[in-house]
Amino acid sequence: MAQGSRPERVGDQIRTELSTLLARNVKDPGIGFITLTRVRVTADLQLARVYYTALGDDRVRRDTARALARALPFLRRQVASRLRLRRVPELVFQYDETVEQQERIEEILRQIQAEEGRTPADPAGDDEDDEPHD
Repeated sequence: MAQGSRPERVGDQIRTELSTLLARNVKDPGIGFITLTRVRVTADLQLARVYYTALGDDRVRRDTARALARALPFLRRQVASRLRLRRVPELVFQYDETVEQQERIEEILRQIQAEEGRTPADPAGDDEDDEPHD
C-alpha cells in the first residue's frame, strides 16, 4: 500500500462529510455559498486542513471564517460520529488562495495574448538574421 494513500482517503471522506453537513445541517447565516476545495490530512491523521472558497468580497470571507469557527465543534462531533476512526483529526479551516492566484495568472495570460495580437510577433526579415553569415 502506498505511504500517502490513507491520509488522502481520510481527507476525501472528511471533505465529503463536511460538504454534506454544511449544505444540510449547519444553519448559520454567516456561512454563505462556500466550496470545499480539498482537505489535507497529516500522515499521523492528527490534523486536517480544510481548504475552502467563498463567493463574495473580503467582508464575506471574514464572515464565513467566523461562522466556520463557530460551527467547528459541531462539525467535528458529526464527522467523528460518521467516520470510523480511533481519533478524529483536529479540523482547521483555511481560505484557499489558489483559486484567486489562478484567476490572476489567467488574466495576465489574456493581457499577453491581447498585446501579441496587436503587434506582429515576427517582423519581416528577422528570420534571415538567425542564419550564420560567411
